[in-house]
Amino acid sequence: MEHSSSFYRHVAQTSDAPMGLEIDRAEGPFIYTTDGKRYTDFISGIAVSSLGHRHPKVIEAIEQQLDRHLHVMVYGEFIQEPQSAYARLLTAQLPASLDRVYFVNSGTEANEGALKLAKKHTGRHKFVAFNHGYHGDTHGSLSVTGRDVYRDPYKPLLPNIHFGNFNDPKALSLIDSETAAVIMEPIQGEGGIIPANRQWLQRLRERCNEVEALLIFDEIQTGFYRTGTLFAFQYYDVVPDILCLAKAMAGGMPMGAFASSSDIFESFKHDPPLNHVTTFGGHPVSCAAAHATLRTLLDGDFGTSAKSIEQTVREVLVSDGIVEIRGRGAMLGMELRDRELTRQVVEDCLEKGIILGWTLHSNTLVRLAPPLIIKEEHLRQTLTEINNSVEKYSK
Repeated sequence: MEHSSSFYRHVAQTSDAPMGLEIDRAEGPFIYTTDGKRYTDFISGIAVSSLGHRHPKVIEAIEQQLDRHLHVMVYGEFIQEPQSAYARLLTAQLPASLDRVYFVNSGTEANEGALKLAKKHTGRHKFVAFNHGYHGDTHGSLSVTGRDVYRDPYKPLLPNIHFGNFNDPKALSLIDSETAAVIMEPIQGEGGIIPANRQWLQRLRERCNEVEALLIFDEIQTGFYRTGTLFAFQYYDVVPDILCLAKAMAGGMPMGAFASSSDIFESFKHDPPLNHVTTFGGHPVSCAAAHATLRTLLDGDFGTSAKSIEQTVREVLVSDGIVEIRGRGAMLGMELRDRELTRQVVEDCLEKGIILGWTLHSNTLVRLAPPLIIKEEHLRQTLTEINNSVEKYSK
């Protein structure tokens, strides 16, 4: 009771109705509350806990690094083995044009850094983004987020941002010789789990090449096998100039990054030196956790796991109240018939011990993003409960 009252009294709230579960511990796909109830985390902490909570390899790496050192210096000044080892492993999985990585603390910081890098490298100031896209809540990231509900309270934002419709060929005309970069999610997350059209995305890449604009992929949610490939750009056969990562990156520890070429990153070194810095970015404990996370992902068969999750979801969720299941791999959205049905299903499932989520400010879409380590039997059982709930309230 004391912790609950302190939470509501002293922790700044972002809504009048937080979920309010009081957490005791978490393990694998489960979260346990202080009242003894067990919940299935079917949103993975919003696409963070892809290996489940407290994966043994991640915990081991954290404990080993704790015995060595924590923060020792601001980013980039000291050679720290956890940073260099992880950068080597991460870039080894990327195309040769993404051979260098800058570590930060979160997804929005990755996008902020990418925007600054694009301006610095190109000398241009125009950006093209997409309606319903979401890139974070700091001012730069918010400026390229295509949702007025987020943007309007904080205007004026960055100037010279141009929005096109996602998957619309007409949007390509916005990309011209004044464009520093195009920023986009290969699968829009908060916008409704909307995958990019493959041919459209490839044509967009070609248009950027034609006018020498950079292409930034925000893979904050889609990265690390969430959609069935290690990164979503691999499915589309489109390589961005800057790749932004976070969420599942460090197995539950705070971390983000943006990767690009050595040539593009040169612009951060001069006019002036140290023109983009961070104190805690690349924290050694987060880097150790990220290294263990990626190593575990690479040693397993998690691309197949994500695809299998999608197949099972589409097989089990067939109630008449479901309008559509969309997305790829284990990044899926369940579109329901109306707002009231959606509210009832999410609340009913929570009572049953299943944590679902609405995408932000969406009336009818339920986020489905289970941990990639979830067992098939448990997955089917959970999905059956969800389907039964939809049937119960859609009659």
